[in-house]
Amino acid sequence: MPIFANAAPYAAMVIDARSGQVLHSRNADTRLHPASLTKMMTLYVVFDAIEKGEISLDTQVLISRKAAAEQPSKLGLKAGSRIQLRFLIRAAAVKSANDAATALGEAISGSEAAFARRMTRMAKAMGMSNTTFKNAHGLTESGHLSTARDMTTLGRHLFYDFPDYYNLFSRSSTSAGIKTVNNTNRRLLAAYRGADGIKTGYTRAAGYNLVASAERGSERIIATVFGGRSTAWRNARVAELLDMGFERAPSRVSVRKPARPVLLAEGASETPGRVVSASGLVATTPRPRLRPVEAPPEEMLIALQDGIADALADVVAADASTARPAPEIIPEAAPAPVMTASLASPLVAVPRPRVRTLVKSASIASTMASDVDDQVVVTRMSTSGGRQWAINVGRFATRHEAEKMLLQTALVELGTLDEALRKVVRSQQGFEANFVGLTAQTAELACRRLLAQNVSCQPMGPS
Repeated sequence: MPIFANAAPYAAMVIDARSGQVLHSRNADTRLHPASLTKMMTLYVVFDAIEKGEISLDTQVLISRKAAAEQPSKLGLKAGSRIQLRFLIRAAAVKSANDAATALGEAISGSEAAFARRMTRMAKAMGMSNTTFKNAHGLTESGHLSTARDMTTLGRHLFYDFPDYYNLFSRSSTSAGIKTVNNTNRRLLAAYRGADGIKTGYTRAAGYNLVASAERGSERIIATVFGGRSTAWRNARVAELLDMGFERAPSRVSVRKPARPVLLAEGASETPGRVVSASGLVATTPRPRLRPVEAPPEEMLIALQDGIADALADVVAADASTARPAPEIIPEAAPAPVMTASLASPLVAVPRPRVRTLVKSASIASTMASDVDDQVVVTRMSTSGGRQWAINVGRFATRHEAEKMLLQTALVELGTLDEALRKVVRSQQGFEANFVGLTAQTAELACRRLLAQNVSCQPMGPS
């Protein structure tokens, strides 16, 4: 069918979902605006986080001002309110709610920007080489682009990787907690025999997009359209493509499920033997190499001034070499805050940029030499801008133990603690290991994720 000159660029892809065989393609590798097809990856990452114990369907998510202010389509969430994660998932999958998508991203990664980077890493791990995400909802943003081929790949992974959640996409309506929402794809679902998903999308820049899946007998076809001129035109074209797919697909074919993607930590290279979970935590890694020559005290002090991470690297490396695999923990049954913390699971250092250490004294050298107990070491950014919350990860007998705990925890939980201040405070009972300069939402998220790894964590509000 001809495309009007002023219409968004058209692209299409049809595959046999069982084998992944391409049955039809047109402009399939042209980078275009995906619009709300983006939410397929938003939901994929959320499902993956649930599976890995980072969060649960029953988690009460705090709605930020940013999420509440997203443009329609939206659920109508209010800033400061709380809603179960399961309802945000339904709203994003069925109604294509932008406020719900942003709230999901913030609940998983602390901010939508961090979540979008995780979405992009997941896309690359999945083989979606021409896709970059800048947000969780799909509203037009510079550099936020994908292709018909990549979105078809994502649709296939959703079906095979998360079959327990896939039924969401076929619901004509569902309860989203504060209201019942209707499916944006309900017309195709009702009109095309065997259709059971997956996701619509529309913006002015993108046109009318759709990734559709249908099953008839033993055959399953996935068809993708970018740049439709209207909902009716798009649905008619997708129906034609699905018909084409069923005609061309063999009746019998061996099902070859796609391999689950292995997600690397942010900033990590694809090093053989190093596997990283979707939370960004190192699961297995080669033993760190020992430094050939131990630095003299003067050099060590210089390293501490440039970044405390360098000064304690040898300590972390020694711990990592004797670590045991961590048991799986269900995060919902979080233990009560414990005043003495220990790391039940191994915490392994990953590369990170150097950060300047700010010390509340005239001389760090004299502090390190004499180990003055009333010294308070604070690193990274200030607590201005409303970041008045903190978390406590334990009380220790010595300052060194507290600083070691802060460093190890920061290296593991980069997603939420990378911009936090590390602070050791002396009390009558010992040395408190705190991260300060957090928002209430980030503090809550950090503790939830640390408790899931058997790390004691207690959020502390403004005093």
